[in-house]
Amino acid sequence: MGHFWTFLSHLRSLAGPILTLLYPLYASVRAIESTSKLDDEQWLAYWILYSFMTLMEMVAEPVLYWIPIYYEMKLAVVAWLVLPQFRGASFIYERFVREKLKKYRAMTGQHAYVKEGEDDE
Repeated sequence: MGHFWTFLSHLRSLAGPILTLLYPLYASVRAIESTSKLDDEQWLAYWILYSFMTLMEMVAEPVLYWIPIYYEMKLAVVAWLVLPQFRGASFIYERFVREKLKKYRAMTGQHAYVKEGEDDE
């Protein structure tokens, strides 16, 4: 059983950077080079969310250290954000981030950039 856990820890240390950085970098370059704007939104949203998660981890590091399966939970969340089957980053951005930005703009009276096909509220 000890070899299994050693294997898992090495797999985790390899899967983390591949899932959080290498694949998103590759997909972002492909998105920039494609004519579709749908994939651009997915990857811009991913980088916004990933940056936010990284900042929150820096602040909460002393607490996160005590959560035994935090890294595994983070990998599962990042997989949901990254994998094209789920398009989690776009979902989170559309559902939560964009709504907060709209409220902030309404409070401050700022005029927002309106995406093609959207009405300015």
